[in-house]
Amino acid sequence: MPATETALIIGVGDGLSAALARRFAREGMRLALAARRAEKLAGLAAETGGRAYGCDAVKREEVEALFAAVERDLAAPDVVVYNPSYRARGPFVDLDPAEVEKALMVTCYGGFLAGQAAARQMLRRGSGSILFTGASASVKGYAQSAPFAMGKFGLRGLAQSMARELAPKNIHVAHFVIDGGIAQAGREPREPDSLLAPEAIAETYLHIHCQQRSAWTWEVELRPWVETF
Repeated sequence: MPATETALIIGVGDGLSAALARRFAREGMRLALAARRAEKLAGLAAETGGRAYGCDAVKREEVEALFAAVERDLAAPDVVVYNPSYRARGPFVDLDPAEVEKALMVTCYGGFLAGQAAARQMLRRGSGSILFTGASASVKGYAQSAPFAMGKFGLRGLAQSMARELAPKNIHVAHFVIDGGIAQAGREPREPDSLLAPEAIAETYLHIHCQQRSAWTWEVELRPWVETF
């Protein structure tokens, strides 16, 4: 993999996306880190040598501006990761429609905006990877979690459709079913290895990006070895 590749991670926080940033940085990638509040990314940007950008992923003009800025400041991304999601929980009949709308917009519609902007740039170059972070809810709708399932099911459908259309054009689209909780500071596991290590997940994202195109993966499920499914 060339040392001059550029990675854009959208929806950066302290967990998986931070682990992705650190792993990509070790590969020598130029990093663009995006979140609604760019100031919260200062520490991670300094640690990884990345550039921080503010972007609300559900606003078309902000997503378009983000991709234009990254191309101007670094280069058009070789790999884009879409990580944001939003949960609204509760009995189905009590759900607030505004919260449901927000869940769909952040979890799914934002993925469409980012995927479309990424694809436009990558098609001009003729290569690239677009990676979407899913969850158990991507394939299983749990009780009192309909909005999250709606958003994650939609994101998975988006990724599958994009993969079928863009793979023949040398754009690798992949969806990751993260089937289990992700370890983070202050979150105690039920038993050893019962939470996914974010660093281990990041290794898989990098592996998928680096796959030789004769054997591409469009979807991968990751879960702790003690997790039932």
